[in-house]
Amino acid sequence: MPQRAHLEQTIAAPLEFAGVGLHSGAPVTMRLLPAPAGSGIVFRRTDLDNFEIPAIGRNVARVSYATSLMRQSVLISTTEHLLSALIGMAVDNVIVELDNLELPILDGSALPYVEAFERAGIKTQRRRREYMRILKPVEVREGDKFIGVYPHSDKDEGYSIEYAIDFPVPIGKQYASVDLAAETYGVTIAPARTFGYKADEQKLRNMGLIRGASEENAIVLGDQGPLNGPLRFPDEFVRHKVLDLIGDLALTGRRIEGRVVAERAGHAMHTALVSRLLKDRSAWEMTSVSAEKTHTQSGVKHAGLAAALQGI
Repeated sequence: MPQRAHLEQTIAAPLEFAGVGLHSGAPVTMRLLPAPAGSGIVFRRTDLDNFEIPAIGRNVARVSYATSLMRQSVLISTTEHLLSALIGMAVDNVIVELDNLELPILDGSALPYVEAFERAGIKTQRRRREYMRILKPVEVREGDKFIGVYPHSDKDEGYSIEYAIDFPVPIGKQYASVDLAAETYGVTIAPARTFGYKADEQKLRNMGLIRGASEENAIVLGDQGPLNGPLRFPDEFVRHKVLDLIGDLALTGRRIEGRVVAERAGHAMHTALVSRLLKDRSAWEMTSVSAEKTHTQSGVKHAGLAAALQGI
């Protein structure tokens, strides 16, 4: 298929969201503003004299149950769902204003962002989008956890993700293979919600986490299954991990051209891969020509856990 240049995009009109932070429980109002070509994604704390933090790897702060950015001691927390939606919907440039430290959790997925982008419209800009084309494998391993990014073979192209998870019951093992070039992010990935176990609730709250969590913004799991079902997908859990990964890898500052494979990874390993990639300049090249394809086939494939390890 012929390669072609893609142009950068921004939102066509300002958007506003309000809610509470998943971990802080603090109320927050957030506005997304169109931004000029070449701006990238920039967070702005309106409660701190409009202090700005670009969404790039060098600003990654502490990472545990969410991904946070920090610059000069100013923090922005739980960025992954919004960043995932921006990458998934091909929005390159936006200013994100918020009046507290943590983004609103909304319904626990990226769907509210996708729906808002579709209402407002997406505007094409007069600048070619730059891609990070992977030239050689880069991997991060931690015990039985793993994440790696690889160049595509000659017959493949675009941005693909394979993710395997293995959680305690009732989740167990799940696997998904996602082709972001299929342009089905809004249908196949964005609706997948964050999740947690009811048995872990008090421990996490004692750690100062999930103070804003509720059955309205997360899947709550008991021994037999979701306490607030039904699920949006039978494999909603692994789809949400893919959602998180897309958001975390947005911190490379560019959309990836390559194949990402992860097994039992999480935010810390996702952002460790970002750091390792950015430090190894021989592992990638910047290009304004994408091999992305435009089609309408389903963007998610499923298989057994063993399939996640094929080709590593």
